[in-house]
Amino acid sequence: MAAAAHLFNQRGYDATSMRDIAREAGMLAGSMYYHFPSKDDLIIATYEEGTRLISEAVIEATKDCHDPWERLTRAAMAHMNTLFGGNNFSILLCADISRTAPTLRSRLIEIRDSYDALFMELIEALPLPEDVDPTLLRLSLLGSLNWSSSWYRAGGQTPAQIGAFFVRLIRDGLKTPET
Repeated sequence: MAAAAHLFNQRGYDATSMRDIAREAGMLAGSMYYHFPSKDDLIIATYEEGTRLISEAVIEATKDCHDPWERLTRAAMAHMNTLFGGNNFSILLCADISRTAPTLRSRLIEIRDSYDALFMELIEALPLPEDVDPTLLRLSLLGSLNWSSSWYRAGGQTPAQIGAFFVRLIRDGLKTPET
């Protein structure tokens, strides 16, 4: 699964064959089918593993915190640390799945939605103005966090700092601190 996640991230789902994955894993191509009947089954398993890893990180980061904004900040930081922590599974969740076959896309969205529900719960706990749509807020935050996979490079701000920044931007906007 690690070899599959690596190649799916590097080449994309369509450009990665079961033979490529087997070669990367040091297996015979036919042996892959013993564990996963199809490439669709393999990407579903890698997607589930990425969701499990990132969900566990967010739950662990927020479990002892009761302030809703701090919980969301910790969740965003954990999300970013997991994305850029070196596992190929979680970063796979940022991949564009819009061109996958409808049945596979539906299954991947279902898996992703189980993770998104964690953020929805955190956002619904926030003291938000009445005119703020919590669903759009969740989509905006997760979109910002996940899009970082296309531009982030180590050496500047840390992933955690970027996660905290996006939450602060939502909470405080672009207000200038008063002197």
